Amino acid sequence: MSFLLTAALSFKLSEIRFWKYYFMDIKPLETEQIGIQTLEKQLMTSESNISLKIGLPKEVSNDERRICLTPDGVSILKANGHEIFVEKEAGSEANFTDQEYADAGATIAHGIDEVYQKSEMIVKVAPPTEEELDLLEDNHILISALHLGNANEPFIETLIERSITAIGFEFIRGEDKEFPIVRMMHEITGSMAVQIGAHYLEKGEGGQGIMLGGISGIPPATVVILGAGITAEYAARTALGYGAQVFVMDNDLARLRHLENALDRRIITATANYQYISSALAYADVVIGATEQEGDRAPCMVTEPMVMNMKPGSVIVDTVIDQGGCVATSRTTTHSNPIFSAHEVIHYCVPNIPSNVARTATYALNNVIVPYLLDIGDAGDIKECLWKNTALRNGTYVYKKHLTKKSLAELFDMPYRSIEMLIASQI
Repeated sequence: MSFLLTAALSFKLSEIRFWKYYFMDIKPLETEQIGIQTLEKQLMTSESNISLKIGLPKEVSNDERRICLTPDGVSILKANGHEIFVEKEAGSEANFTDQEYADAGATIAHGIDEVYQKSEMIVKVAPPTEEELDLLEDNHILISALHLGNANEPFIETLIERSITAIGFEFIRGEDKEFPIVRMMHEITGSMAVQIGAHYLEKGEGGQGIMLGGISGIPPATVVILGAGITAEYAARTALGYGAQVFVMDNDLARLRHLENALDRRIITATANYQYISSALAYADVVIGATEQEGDRAPCMVTEPMVMNMKPGSVIVDTVIDQGGCVATSRTTTHSNPIFSAHEVIHYCVPNIPSNVARTATYALNNVIVPYLLDIGDAGDIKECLWKNTALRNGTYVYKKHLTKKSLAELFDMPYRSIEMLIASQI
């Protein structure tokens, strides 16, 4: 009997010591780095076959504050034999200093020209501007977003003429059918959209002067979410957290069922037809446009007469404005000038919402992109990597002077060739 008692006490003490160690070891200020620390332990064992020269230019697009790699990500790549060139102050908007990048092993370049000249691969958030396109050299590898709503034919033609291998964030898709970069940015966007809507409902911001969540005796605000994808799911979760009444509208019944089950039926769902959208918008305090269309422009679901019928001081947050927007009255705005009013309805149409939480978004980008860069190094060259890596192959939209995305070819009325065929034919 005494033996069993002693064993039980010994087990209990060891359990207490384990949890004490666990909670003391993870400090609150270190939580944002837990993911990258785990990633580093897993990836430091990789042995790259080639040394990549990777360039991180400072973003010059309006209000773009994110960067693709953190200093921790740079240290992982450096440990695997790669060279990283970071333009001076490239990470400043995300609160990463040049000294942190230098300590991680990066070379700090004093101008954008130096980054492009010394690098064979450019990794950035926003698509290259016209000035940056001029800096791209033949056979450069470009990994960045494409922004379908703003993409144009001359941009694609320039990439084709210079034999750039261009990989777009929007197209990177693994064998699990997930879009990892898009998903992370959509999670951030969905949560932020509700914060933004709540902010602009305040009277001082031109709104109705109401709270998103109700209090005792006063009903909550109504949030209407158009779409039932990742952005919509995280918007719904956040809106429910505020205490709002939430409607989600989509024409994909499977998605609506999934969302109802995931949120324990605390939302109201409806098909996104003219009648239901018109009725819902007439009562809405906040409308979040989140109609995602994979690799294509967003469908316009809200007409101008619908907006005219909304309550004065209500708010529209069009999160798919970078894909053309899903509200007829939407037009692109910036973080420095984020809103405009149309028919007495506040419109927030900033295309890069995650940029406003640049540090969080940079960690998210880093955790997805670093393994891909290591895969390219391990494969020995980009062609071999594209053949083996489904996600990067799906993400490639220009390769060996050919457009390789059918959706882009249809959008710009340009010829295209399958990337699988290009690689298999040894082109």
